[in-house]
Amino acid sequence: MASVVRRPRGALWAVAGVVALGFLVALEFAARRYGLPGPLTSQVREMVAAPKSGGLLYAALALTMVVLTWRQRFIAAGAAIGVDIVFALVRWAVDAETTGGHPFGNGALWVILGHAVIAVTRRTGRERVLLLKGVGLGLLLVAGRKTGDTWLLITSKTRPEVLDQYVATADHALGNPSWLVGRVVTATGSIGFNVLDVVYGQLAVAAVVVALYQLRGVAAERRFPSHHLVRTFLVIGLLGPAFYMIFPVVGPLFAYGTGTAHWATVSLWAPEIPSSEHWAVADLWPRTPPPIGPPHPMPFDGITPRNCMPSLHTAWAAAIFIHTRKGPRVLRYAGTFWLIATLAATLGFGYHYGVDLIAGVVFVLTVEAALRTFDRGWDRSGIRLVAHGATVFAALLLSYRFLPLEMAEHPWVAGPLLVLAMASVIHGYVRTTAAWESKAAPTRQPRPHPHPHPQTEPEPEPEPI
Repeated sequence: MASVVRRPRGALWAVAGVVALGFLVALEFAARRYGLPGPLTSQVREMVAAPKSGGLLYAALALTMVVLTWRQRFIAAGAAIGVDIVFALVRWAVDAETTGGHPFGNGALWVILGHAVIAVTRRTGRERVLLLKGVGLGLLLVAGRKTGDTWLLITSKTRPEVLDQYVATADHALGNPSWLVGRVVTATGSIGFNVLDVVYGQLAVAAVVVALYQLRGVAAERRFPSHHLVRTFLVIGLLGPAFYMIFPVVGPLFAYGTGTAHWATVSLWAPEIPSSEHWAVADLWPRTPPPIGPPHPMPFDGITPRNCMPSLHTAWAAAIFIHTRKGPRVLRYAGTFWLIATLAATLGFGYHYGVDLIAGVVFVLTVEAALRTFDRGWDRSGIRLVAHGATVFAALLLSYRFLPLEMAEHPWVAGPLLVLAMASVIHGYVRTTAAWESKAAPTRQPRPHPHPHPQTEPEPEPEPI
C-alpha cells in the first residue's frame, strides 16, 4: 500500500492564505482599471449597504458555525438576526433604498467578522486555529462569489471578440443539444422555466447544505476533514474563469438569439439588461440550428460575460453529485436531482452548448482528483489520473478551436469520440478512487477460534459384549 506523505498543514494554510489575498488584490486593481468595484471593495461595502445576496451571507455564517457548539450557534444566529433588524429599522428611518440588493445579510457578515475578533482576542492554541478556520471558510465562500462576479466583468471588458461560432460548429457533432432542450423548456412555459431557474440560481445554497452534512462532526472532533465539498467549489471558482479569458464564449442565447429578452415574458425575476440582439449572428435559437460553415471570431458587446467554456455550473453540480454519493438516501437523491436539473437549465436556457458541458465534467473530475491526490501525497495512481484528465481537457479545447468544421462534417465519428473521452475520465476517476478507498478501509481481523488447538474426535466407546 502506498504510503501517505504528511505535510505541514499550518504552512500550507499560510501559503494558501497569502496567495488568495494576493489574488484578490490583483483582481481589485484589474477591476479598478475598468472603473468597476473589485471583490474587496464590494465586500467592505456590504458591511453597511444592502448585500447583493443575503442568503449567501447566511450560508457563509452557517459554514462558520460548524466549529461552534449548539449554544454558541443559537447565540450567533440570534445576533445576526438582531443586527439585521437594526439595519432594517435604520434604513426605514432614513428612507434608504436597497438599490436591488437584499434587505438582510449584513448581520451575518458582522457576526462572522466578530468571531474573527473573538478568535484573536479570546482564544489560544488549537481553539484559535479552529475558530479562524471556520471564519475563513465562511469568508472564502463570500469572496469566491465576489471574485466570480469580478471575473465576469473583466471578461466582458477585455475580450471584445468571442468564439461562439467555433463552439456552435463543434456542437453539431453532438446534435445541437442546446437547441433541442431549449425548445423543450420553452414549451413548458413559465412553470418549467422558473422551477429550473430556482435550481440554477440556488446552486451555492445546495452546496452549503451538502457541506454542512460533511462538516457536521467538526464541533465534536475539533478538526476539519481532509477533504470536503467547499474545497472543490472554491478551486473550481478560482481556476475556471482563467479559461474564460482563453476561450471567450457567450452562449447560444446571446450569439444566436435575442438574449435575455427571450425569457422576459415567463421569468418571475427578469433583470433589466440591455438587449444584445443586434450583436447576434441571427435570431436562430432555439428554433433553427446554425448552418455549418467556416467559423470566425465575432465581436460582441462589453456587458455580456464570456463564461461558457467550460460550464462551471455543470462542474459545480457534478461536484455536488460526487460528494453526495456517500450520504444518506435523501442526500443522494437530491444530488442527482440537482445535477440533472442543472444540466437541463444550462442547455435549455441557452446559456451553454453541449460541448461546454463535456468540458465541465472533465474539468471537475480533474480538479477533484488533484485535490484528493494532494491529500494522499501525489502517489503514482493520482498523478496518472490528474494527467489523464488534464490531457483530455486540453484536447477538448484544442479540438473545439481548431477542428470544429471537421467535427461538424463527421458527427458520427466526432460525437462518440467526445463522449468516449469524457467517459474515459469518469471511468478513471471511479476506478482510482475506489482503489484508494479499498486500501484505506480497515481490514477485518479474523475472529479467534474458541479452541486454540485443533480438537480431536473422541474415541468411540467399546461396544458391550
